Amino acid sequence: MPVLESTDHITPRSALRHRPIAEDAEKQGKGKKNTSTSSITPVAQRASRLRQKQTEEKQPEQETLQEEKKETQDVEEWKLPSTAAGGTDDIKRASSAKPSSATGSKKLPKTPLPAISGAKASSRVRRFGLRAHPLLFLGLGMISMLVLWTLLTLAVSWWNNTWDDIHYGRPRTFQTDAVVGHNDSAANPSHFIALNLNGRIEVIEFPGGDASKARIYIGPQLYGNGDNLIPVTLSFVDANGNHLPDMIIHFQDTRIVYINDQGGFRPANPNELHTVEQYLQKHGQ
Repeated sequence: MPVLESTDHITPRSALRHRPIAEDAEKQGKGKKNTSTSSITPVAQRASRLRQKQTEEKQPEQETLQEEKKETQDVEEWKLPSTAAGGTDDIKRASSAKPSSATGSKKLPKTPLPAISGAKASSRVRRFGLRAHPLLFLGLGMISMLVLWTLLTLAVSWWNNTWDDIHYGRPRTFQTDAVVGHNDSAANPSHFIALNLNGRIEVIEFPGGDASKARIYIGPQLYGNGDNLIPVTLSFVDANGNHLPDMIIHFQDTRIVYINDQGGFRPANPNELHTVEQYLQKHGQ
């Protein structure tokens, strides 16, 4: 039985799967005439399979990118001016220094850094410094003045108390002798003791120095804080013009006048206060 031979060639299944487009086939082989469909090379390649040649070509590109990134970081670090005593010398040294980089075939071109004067460098550094508000310095100054004033007040108060303790003791005591015409004389003057006893002012008189004839004059009561440490002093002047010395009690800025009358002392009455005040203002008592 005669068998007819087929002149047609059946294309393999792999070639049908990756059949190239006519335009791509013409670009790949111009002037070449394909004798059979089996010799056509596929244009579209499988994305799942990476060829070893392609991976080897990408590795040097990644290395060069890393080197470029590292070199740019080094250049940016050298661009910052130093605030120390270096000044423009450090900047020139930074521009002349070679940034360290890994071994590679590709390097960035060297760009010289511009020289910066000291004033410009310092002004540039000030931009990065912390700027405090002027009110902050004002507040710190006021707080410092308040602290100093408090410490100074405490120091003065301590010194005054210590000085009074040395001179007047506790309770505050003042003693003096005076001739007031109460059975006394220049040879035997009367002795007076002024006390601040727990804020109560008291004056004790020993006429002619005789303790058996002692007299006590009660003064005002002080109620302020620390008034029990106020010293009390005495002075004797003729305030009303009767040629007898009157007794004046002094404490702080207050003066109390006791008139010398009938062998003793009594508080000045309202009719005598005007004369007494004129005398005290005139003589500065």
